[in-house]
Amino acid sequence: MERKYDLIIIGGGAAGLSAAQYAGRSNLKTLVIEEKGEGGQALLIDSLENYPGIAEPISGYDFAAVMKKQALQFGAEFTYGKVTGLGRRESNFIVPIESSEAESVTYEAKTVLLATGADHRMLDVPGEAEYAGRGVSYCATCDGPFFRNKHIVVVGGGDAACDEAGFLAHLTDRVTMIHRKDHFRAQKALATRTLKNPHIKAIFNTVVKEIHGTGVTDGKVSSVILENVLTGAREELPCDAVFVFVGMTPRTDLASLAKKDEGGYLVTDERMQTSIRGLFAAGDIRSKPFRQIVTACADGAIAAHSAAACIDENACGIGS
Repeated sequence: MERKYDLIIIGGGAAGLSAAQYAGRSNLKTLVIEEKGEGGQALLIDSLENYPGIAEPISGYDFAAVMKKQALQFGAEFTYGKVTGLGRRESNFIVPIESSEAESVTYEAKTVLLATGADHRMLDVPGEAEYAGRGVSYCATCDGPFFRNKHIVVVGGGDAACDEAGFLAHLTDRVTMIHRKDHFRAQKALATRTLKNPHIKAIFNTVVKEIHGTGVTDGKVSSVILENVLTGAREELPCDAVFVFVGMTPRTDLASLAKKDEGGYLVTDERMQTSIRGLFAAGDIRSKPFRQIVTACADGAIAAHSAAACIDENACGIGS
């Protein structure tokens, strides 16, 4: 495998795989570097049913596999390892990685796309990992419809939690929000609207200590154990799903010098270019109002198109 490319894509989630397709079709010599396996957050989706053009639900794993196949057909290359830094050599980017075989390899590219995504902050309680994708979710738009007319627990009290609870309240009249503080930390108007929603019940000064289910092999969520942070009293609350919205952490370590918003997400222009010329960002790592697979794919397609234009215009030199 040669080590010089037109575009290096760091991250093999929906944004990165979409970019790989479009870059390949644009005849860019393209390399995708993935640390573990393709799919990203999509791998948490058991049944993807809201992607345009896919009538029958598909697992996130299968969806990612098809996207990778398309990218390969268009000429993109793939390698696996951890990117350990991002530097410059004259007008090109330098991308060193450590592979699973403990070998260090350095690649070079005219442009780089960061599609490393963001990590959902987890509750780290018993049952959370075991029932992920089977009642425990981190995306209301993705999984909410599976629990129509069911009792849904939402954990969190920020803007995202209140927004997602409002969405879920359109699907069921039984949404219970659990928040560790005595008030929501969301914007005042949003918090007020959430509290006034007749389908949403808020329980404050409370945390989820355990998530129970009907069996870790093929079961589903059946209840949560709640603990009052003031009294220590515990109770079991029956429910059908637990949606966790306690924040996300964008994986921006490789772009420490690029401009970020208050949440730590990379700020880009409409071409997906960061404040550093030739360095693009797409998907969950980017500052944006809506994070879905379809928007990540759109980001990736735009970024690949912009990278090609950047190279053609010879506008990817050092600078910001």
